[in-house]
Amino acid sequence: MGLMIAVGEGLEEGDTVQHLPYQYKLTPFADQPLDTVLTVADFMDENEWKNSSYREHWCEKNNIYHVLTADISTPNVGHLRFRVTRTDAQEDFSPADKAFVELLIPHFRRAITTFLQLNSSASLGSLYSRAIGRLSIATITIDEHGKVLDKNVFASHILDAEDGLKIIGGKLTAQDNSDNRELKRLIKATFANADGKQTMPEAMSITRPSGEIALGVVIEVIPSLGWAEGKGQNKAVIYIRDAVGKSTTSIEISKKLFGLTPAETALSLQLTNGLSLEEAAEELNIRRNTARAHLRSIFSKTGVRRQTELVRLFLNSVAALGYDDRNSL
Repeated sequence: MGLMIAVGEGLEEGDTVQHLPYQYKLTPFADQPLDTVLTVADFMDENEWKNSSYREHWCEKNNIYHVLTADISTPNVGHLRFRVTRTDAQEDFSPADKAFVELLIPHFRRAITTFLQLNSSASLGSLYSRAIGRLSIATITIDEHGKVLDKNVFASHILDAEDGLKIIGGKLTAQDNSDNRELKRLIKATFANADGKQTMPEAMSITRPSGEIALGVVIEVIPSLGWAEGKGQNKAVIYIRDAVGKSTTSIEISKKLFGLTPAETALSLQLTNGLSLEEAAEELNIRRNTARAHLRSIFSKTGVRRQTELVRLFLNSVAALGYDDRNSL
């Protein structure tokens, strides 16, 4: 079963573009030579075509009689099945029609290849963005004037809290005046020093009015295309890490990685979030002796001997990458 995109007049429900299921193995045009333009006459005579179940059950109800077909090969992907149809009242496809479609095949192939490459790049970009989010790293994309172009869910959480950073007039702004001047300077310096070449990211800390530990900020220019000219081409990403934010490590992934029980995993994650053993026991509503017993079992299973080692083990593991960030915050 494949997907067919049907374009033209006379389709069911009156649409000019439809996405339909397509059982390509059940058609007489399956497994034809690649990059070759063919018509029904190349597969069977007219009587065979008129009596074929494919024409009777699918073509006839869609007012299709004449079919021109080509399977277009694409590098490293497979092939695209291209079909052009006409009604019984229209003329059959001529040799000139076939020759014209043959001229189009290389252009179709290039267009398909370009689309697949762009789609792959977009998918990879989305994957990397989700990976950064699962590590609890806030990201904000800005232009050279500091205008916010995009942000992830963790950045939205930090900005909504207005505890160190916020958006004023569409621009990223630090609430402390001194920090704001430094932030503007770093943004300007980051873009000024980029000039199309790789540079070291700029960094600073942002004071928080709440008195919590300062936000860590790193600014890095996104490499631009060398042939692009004019203003507005450059963009930068601001990475923000909230040192007091809770870990988003997945409980299920942690259980699988370290072989811990649900209770042991819950305790480990509380310790990873910076709680003491006593605070973790209170948070989980268990006795301290029970928490100590869990901790001894955790040490035995993971091979660590101290709580600090356990925290480092969890923070440096891939457990956070299994977190479902769609339901985060």
